[in-house]
Amino acid sequence: MADLGLEDFEDTGIPGPGPEDEGDKSAADLAPVFDVPVNISAVLGKSYMSVSQLLRLGQGSVLELDRKVGEAIDIYVNNRLVARGEVVVVDDRLGVTMTEIIKSEDSGQ
Repeated sequence: MADLGLEDFEDTGIPGPGPEDEGDKSAADLAPVFDVPVNISAVLGKSYMSVSQLLRLGQGSVLELDRKVGEAIDIYVNNRLVARGEVVVVDDRLGVTMTEIIKSEDSGQ
């Protein structure tokens, strides 16, 4: 197998990080990923129970969660915690307002 250098590859047209544009990042740089679907979950709380307890639940049952009233809820994007927020009502529908953005340890920020 022959060793290939960078000059042997075609330019894909995909902008990559370069020393000249490190400080010139904008939302337009993310345009290629704007249409990528993501799964967003707002978790009010969690509860753990056995299958037999689960089968006893019926209409009107109350499920106790591990959170207190007024405590922030967790917001996940693709099963990754990204923020915390509060439940709000918007036009008779439930919504979430983000109150804290969670920075991951491996993002280098």
